[in-house]
Amino acid sequence: MTTATSDQGSAQATEAAPVHDHVILLAEDGSRIGHTPRATVHGLDTPLHLAFSCYLLREDGQVLLTRRALAKRTWPGVWTNSFCGHPRFGEEMTDAIRRHAAHELGLEVSGIEMVLPDFRYRAVDASGVVENEICPVFFATTTQDCEPNPDEVMDLAWTSMQDLGTAITATPWAFSPWMVSQLNQLGEIDLGAERR
Repeated sequence: MTTATSDQGSAQATEAAPVHDHVILLAEDGSRIGHTPRATVHGLDTPLHLAFSCYLLREDGQVLLTRRALAKRTWPGVWTNSFCGHPRFGEEMTDAIRRHAAHELGLEVSGIEMVLPDFRYRAVDASGVVENEICPVFFATTTQDCEPNPDEVMDLAWTSMQDLGTAITATPWAFSPWMVSQLNQLGEIDLGAERR
């Protein structure tokens, strides 16, 4: 076993085959330096690791928001983008997105498109738990109805980007900090324009 360290902390990383539920640890320059069980990562001194965020769109241009289950370790009960997750060792990001869409929302996605390849953030929730991720942002589409996993999602809503922008401007504290930052970075992009 080796130790992987970032400026925000350290975690044990193994060079052998990882445990089933793990995250990929990153150096400050974004290079991969190991992997470690996911249960050991999100705490008061979370090391930098790889994740993704996905916004799910319908043909009518509406985007899916989800409210994180109260059992979630970070930001429980907070409204956020459609779903997030961590790729596994040796897993393509698009495969990780499909896996999480099935696990969290019970549906298949298509048209996966990376829109913010370099998104990165560090945030601390009310309990002191830290998120510290390089987190590329994707759009995807679906034609299926959601069947949310109650361990992941306590509520969901389809909305227009205009209404979402209004809500975030009025009450940014009601949403995950990564979603607020992502939408600010997306700026003038019309999330539905290229899908109509």
